[in-house]
Amino acid sequence: MNRLKNKVAVITGGNSGIGFGIAESFKNEGAVGTITGRNETTLNSSVDALGSEFIGIKGDVTNLDDLENVFKKTSEKFGKIDVLVVNAGGIVDGVPLGSIEDITEKSYDQYMDLNLKSAYFSVQKALPYLNEGASIILIGSSAAHRAAPGMAIYGAAKAAIISLAKGLSLDLLPKKIRVNALSPGSIDTPVFGKIVPEEQLEQVKQLWIDITPVGRQGLPSDIGNAAVFLASDESTFVVGTEILADGGLTNISLMK
Repeated sequence: MNRLKNKVAVITGGNSGIGFGIAESFKNEGAVGTITGRNETTLNSSVDALGSEFIGIKGDVTNLDDLENVFKKTSEKFGKIDVLVVNAGGIVDGVPLGSIEDITEKSYDQYMDLNLKSAYFSVQKALPYLNEGASIILIGSSAAHRAAPGMAIYGAAKAAIISLAKGLSLDLLPKKIRVNALSPGSIDTPVFGKIVPEEQLEQVKQLWIDITPVGRQGLPSDIGNAAVFLASDESTFVVGTEILADGGLTNISLMK
């Protein structure tokens, strides 16, 4: 239970869902560090759940000054950073996804800012504070590989994240910093409540279960366990690639 002992980690969007699952797994393996989020209430409750090993810093990943503040304060508290998990992203609050006929230029920019631009600049702003040999984990999505109704913008942004892991790995080879993508499938988190009416929630979850070969939705801890591997010294030969943690959703077809 000490694969990340003494490692300092930053998990953006670590105050809920997948991000909190990663932070919890990191804590259980001996890491310390920072979680970020925009919602102060959930940020504080998540820090309370994690205990004294983690601090919470409120910030918006689409704001470059906020990003700079996160890494500066983390370094002041814990020293140089060993692991960066670029997790913040997903659904833009109050901006529904839709088909190309429905999406405005403003909506497009908001989704790309949250899911791609913020990832790029999270890495850039972290660089002065990262240890040589650090591990960067970009959270992608199985949506990068499978089209779904209304998901074109989100899927395109996550496909770019997977490409970004390759390009940034090449850029950062001189610093021995590894960059990899970790792509979840359908994970049981509160995000479903943002995009699906409450009366349809269980039906939609069941649809995902039905097309996932392992027969269940993933849990945040499933992604946390995979992130621990990428953050640990066990994965030092894993560079510029993607791990799909999706229960077989992408690569295995269920013939029914």
